[in-house]
Amino acid sequence: MNPYEAMIIIKPDLADEVRVALVEKFSNLITGVGGVIEKLDEWGKRRLEYPIEFLTAGYYVLINFSAPGDFIHEFERNLRINENIMRFMVIRTDE
Repeated sequence: MNPYEAMIIIKPDLADEVRVALVEKFSNLITGVGGVIEKLDEWGKRRLEYPIEFLTAGYYVLINFSAPGDFIHEFERNLRINENIMRFMVIRTDE
C-alpha cells in the first residue's frame, strides 16, 4: 500500500446530490480495492486562476489515501472519463 494525494476539481454548477454522489463514487473506488481513505477534505467552491471550459470557478476536493500501486491507473482512468471532473492530479506522497 502506497500513500497518495488526489486533488479533484469538479464542475461548480452541479447539484449538491450529484456532487456528493460523485465524491462517494471515487471514495468507494478506493475502498473497493482495499485502500484506506485517511482524509477527505472538501474545500468547496473556489475561483480558478484561468477559465477552464469557459468556467471561472470549480469545486475542490482533496483526498489523502493509501492504495495498491497498480490501482492508480484505473483510478485516473475513471477520473479522466467522467464529464463532471474538470481537472485532477494524483501524486504519491512520502510515508
